[in-house]
Amino acid sequence: MSDSGNAPAPLDRLIAGYHRFRETGWTPHRERWSQLGERQQPEVMVIACSDSRVDPSQIFDVDPGEIFVVRNVAALVPPFETTPGHHGVSAALEFAVQVLKVREIIVMGHGLCGGCKAALTQELQGTEPGQGGFVANWISLLDEARDSVAHQHGTTGRPAERAMEQAGVKVSLENLRSFPCVSQKEAKGSLKLRGAFFAISDGVLHLLDETSGEFAPVE
Repeated sequence: MSDSGNAPAPLDRLIAGYHRFRETGWTPHRERWSQLGERQQPEVMVIACSDSRVDPSQIFDVDPGEIFVVRNVAALVPPFETTPGHHGVSAALEFAVQVLKVREIIVMGHGLCGGCKAALTQELQGTEPGQGGFVANWISLLDEARDSVAHQHGTTGRPAERAMEQAGVKVSLENLRSFPCVSQKEAKGSLKLRGAFFAISDGVLHLLDETSGEFAPVE
């Protein structure tokens, strides 16, 4: 059933998309799906934001089975820690590195990121869980980087926001290297870490040069 008026209900739109997928994505590629039914063997893990505008599969135009994706608020990776709790990102990372044996991990931040903006303005600080507190606690991973960005750019405006968004990628890369399974494989050359930034405003992908600390557009 649809909502009143001409616009279809959200679920109706999704079901219509599913039917298109069955016609154009599943049926013509049954052999590929049969292979994926036996196992997955992606070579790349992408850690991206949950933002609905930055789907890694669309940005990189990949088929199912090509990339192992983890998405969360602001594309953050927490540091390695063994305290009790439910470590979702850490579990996915461990699975990708140790079981799937991916060869590259890409951390992809993006423009107009609400999580990074909230980290910069600290607008959610002090809120209760369920009212913004969960987000505030999560993006506190950016507190140290935020102080540096705020000192240099202030806390409002696109230059400050973009600096925060790109600083977030660097924080996640640093935290990735705190995981022994990551740092050991990177040292041996069997795993590469890369930082990326997708600008929603113009659709341009940027890659991080860790030597210079600068992001440059992909030519």
